[in-house]
Amino acid sequence: MANAVANFLDRRLDGRAAPLAVGDLLVVAVLFSAGTVHHNGLTFVASNPGYLAATIAPFLVGWVIAAPLLGAYAPGAAESAKAAVPLALRSWLLADAIALGLRATPFVGGGVQLSFVLISLGVGLVGLALWRTLFFKLR
Repeated sequence: MANAVANFLDRRLDGRAAPLAVGDLLVVAVLFSAGTVHHNGLTFVASNPGYLAATIAPFLVGWVIAAPLLGAYAPGAAESAKAAVPLALRSWLLADAIALGLRATPFVGGGVQLSFVLISLGVGLVGLALWRTLFFKLR
């Protein structure tokens, strides 16, 4: 079993994609932090850092699970925007579903109102696509 998992991860994780991984996590954290500040105010968020962490954590967890599974860091992902952007977008579809599933539980607050589902999906797709495109343009 351990060998199967190691083999799977070897096929799905390429060290050359590490800068993409760091950037992806930062993009997700920054975008959902900005939304949290926008809706609650900087004073509230600064006074309640746990609230911010609880808001962005499901999206980071979703990304950490989905991105490797769907190949966002697979060999070839770090070669071009043409390869990297679609891999990120399909990974975000699953990551967002995982995050929203977590938010629907009694253990994580926030809920899953339809408007938020659409916004979280769109923000993630656009943010990751822009970041990865910019990464390859500036590289």
